[in-house]
Amino acid sequence: MLRRPKIPILPHHYASVLKSCISQKSIEPGKQIHARLCLNGVVLSNVNLATQLVNLYTVCKFLRHAHHLFDKIPSPNIFLWNILIRGYAWNGPHEAAISLYRQLIDQELVPDKFTFPFALKACSALSEIDVGREIHERVKKTGLETDVFVGAALIDMYAKCGCVSESRQVFDKIADKDVVLWNSMLAAYSQNGHPEECLKLCSEMASRGYLKPTEATLVTAISASADSSAVIQGRELHGYSWRIGFKFNDKVNTGLIDMYAKSGNVEAARVLFEGLSEKRLVSWNAMITGYAMHGHAHEALHLFDKMSERIQPDEITFVGVLSACNHGGLIDEGRMYFDSMINNYGIKPNIQHYTCMVDLLGHSNRLDEAYSLAMNMNVAPDCGVWGALLNSCKIHKNVEMGEIAFERLIEMGRECSGSYVIMSNIYAQAGKWEGVAKVRKSMRETKSIKKSVGCSWVEVRGKVHAFSCGDNSNTSHPMWDDISAELNELGGLIAAAGYVANVSPVFYDVESDEKAEMMRWHSERVAVAFGLISTPARSKLLITKNLRICEDCHVAVKIVSRVKEREIVVRDVNRYHRFVCGVCSCGDFW
Repeated sequence: MLRRPKIPILPHHYASVLKSCISQKSIEPGKQIHARLCLNGVVLSNVNLATQLVNLYTVCKFLRHAHHLFDKIPSPNIFLWNILIRGYAWNGPHEAAISLYRQLIDQELVPDKFTFPFALKACSALSEIDVGREIHERVKKTGLETDVFVGAALIDMYAKCGCVSESRQVFDKIADKDVVLWNSMLAAYSQNGHPEECLKLCSEMASRGYLKPTEATLVTAISASADSSAVIQGRELHGYSWRIGFKFNDKVNTGLIDMYAKSGNVEAARVLFEGLSEKRLVSWNAMITGYAMHGHAHEALHLFDKMSERIQPDEITFVGVLSACNHGGLIDEGRMYFDSMINNYGIKPNIQHYTCMVDLLGHSNRLDEAYSLAMNMNVAPDCGVWGALLNSCKIHKNVEMGEIAFERLIEMGRECSGSYVIMSNIYAQAGKWEGVAKVRKSMRETKSIKKSVGCSWVEVRGKVHAFSCGDNSNTSHPMWDDISAELNELGGLIAAAGYVANVSPVFYDVESDEKAEMMRWHSERVAVAFGLISTPARSKLLITKNLRICEDCHVAVKIVSRVKEREIVVRDVNRYHRFVCGVCSCGDFW
């Protein structure tokens, strides 16, 4: 009986199978091929097969195997170096990617347009700005600074390290910009708190008709308009996105939901939400968070109950739910949802969840419980947690607990500098002027500690007008005389309606009349006065403030909303306050 001759398996057969393993991220068949090639003594003599194996191990996140094989390959080419650097840049440890990049340079190999983006990605992950700049210098020497992919990586690296001006310099040097590069620069502005610049860039992009915005571009721009409370730009983006074919794009519409909620129009957000063809988790989260920000606690919780019947909530969902309980003063519900998150959904509380609970307990004058929770968290409490407790101590005039929270904040360094101001206010409310003097002296001696100046913004006819606290000079705004006259008229109207200045938050040891005059020039009141004289009667005003609205201004704006028959929305650093007919949506609980 004749035996059929054994047909040898040729290298290109192995290569074909390995390609399939790579595309399917199938590690076990790849390992078997690797073992067979080792037995046959082929793996190190065939660069193509060795490269395929390194690639397979990296895409399957077996980086130790990839690196071990890489080290055995004599004189690996730049393509092989790029594969391994990419693996570490994507999956970590990111330091290994940078180390490999430096080894490549030491061996006098020339990085290419793929090497640089991978190395820069590792720098972005580590916020290694010095290494990133070093790589940028080599990019210049190789003439790849104007390459769109290298440029996008440089823009992203500088943005992730907080150097957005350097991102823009890279962007401006590239003459032939593609849509990826514009996404990158828009994201750089958006991620670093420059929403106005992001919107300007988006307008510039749209004006160049050959560049049609993508889904990602529109979502970034819409997010920027939300962050800057630029209602008019947000509405323009809404119409523009629908006109160019994104009317039924759920990601764009979810961005619009978030934008309308942050711009004070939660009703429009809900209409868009109900119109979504597919309500994904991110969409539910945006709507729940929108309700929470505006103090619509019961609507947020009702929506959560409806969502949980069909989709599993995540950490972000519970941040929105607990924020709703916090802003609505729903102490029992807050405890119940916090326990449910852990016991029913298996979600470990993160620092945001704990901050919500400490704030809720503290606002409800359960300061001992709030302190106990802060001391027994499964993560280290941060400035947000102790700041929430300190603020609650200010509300409830608890000097002793305030001092404890204040000391904890001082231990954490200069990023919590606002705590000095709150502690000063706590002492001032209690008439402990020696405590005020001590805190103020500490602020003077610690150079990094400065009081943030209160600023408020209002948009009128597409232009944003900014006002600073205490700036009552007639040169600060072209309409200053009219604004001042309106403030004087408002003072008389609200006084006749029962307003009495609450001067306790002013921690200067001066007469009450002087304190009241100082508070009259708080930025949110000036912005309201300007808005009233610059917009049609009965139209809604949206004011944005960089700090928490003070108690006295809160009372004053409530009365203004009644006597002027205006809906006034103030978006402060913590939440939204919707003033209608003398009532605030926060229920005086914030």
